[in-house]
Amino acid sequence: MSDTSETGNAAIEPRLIVETGLDRRVADIIEPTIEQIGYQLVRVRLSAQNGATLQIMCERPDGTMTVEDCEKVSMAVSPVLDVEDPIDKAYHLEVSSPGIDRPMVRKSDFSRWLGHLLKCETSILVDSRKRFRGKIVAADENGFTLERDQPAAGDEPTVVIPFTALAEGRLILTDDLIRDALAADKKAKAAQAANQNDEDGDE
Repeated sequence: MSDTSETGNAAIEPRLIVETGLDRRVADIIEPTIEQIGYQLVRVRLSAQNGATLQIMCERPDGTMTVEDCEKVSMAVSPVLDVEDPIDKAYHLEVSSPGIDRPMVRKSDFSRWLGHLLKCETSILVDSRKRFRGKIVAADENGFTLERDQPAAGDEPTVVIPFTALAEGRLILTDDLIRDALAADKKAKAAQAANQNDEDGDE
C-alpha cells in the first residue's frame, strides 16, 4: 500500500504528527475537503483566544499559502463544520499558513528544510533525552539527523531521531531561514504562474 493518497491533482503525503481529542475530530472532518481542493493540512488547534478560536493551518503541496488560498479553504470547510458541528460553542474560524518558523509534520518537511535549525520533542527517550535543538543535516524515509546546537559534555555532536519517535517539531526563526523561505516562496509562485500561463495557452 502506498503512503500517499491521490487527491485532486497531487499525491498527499500523510502527516507524522496528528492531533488528539476534539482537535483530532475536527481534523478528521475537514482534511478530506482540504485535500480535495488541492491543499494539505498542517495542524488544527482549538484555543481559548477571543472566547474560542479554531485555527486551521494548511498549505499548498509546494509550501505556499496566500490570503486568497486561506479564504478558499475557509469557504470550503465552513459548511462541512456547520453540518458535522463538532464544537459545542461559538468559535472564530482562522485559516492560516504554517508561517516561516513552521511546525514540521511530514517527512518531506525535513528534506525541504535541510540545513536549518529545529527544536523538537520525542515521545520516547532518544540518546537519553526527549528535547533537542540543532541543525537538520540529513533526512531519509526513517528519520532525520540533527547536528546539536549546543551539545552538553559527553553528548555526541549529532543525533539520529526516528520519525516514529517524533512528538513535536518546529523550525527556529533565523535570518537564513527567512531568506530561504522567501526564495522558496518566490520560486513556487513563479512555477504556479508558469503553469497557469500554460493552462491559459491550452484553452
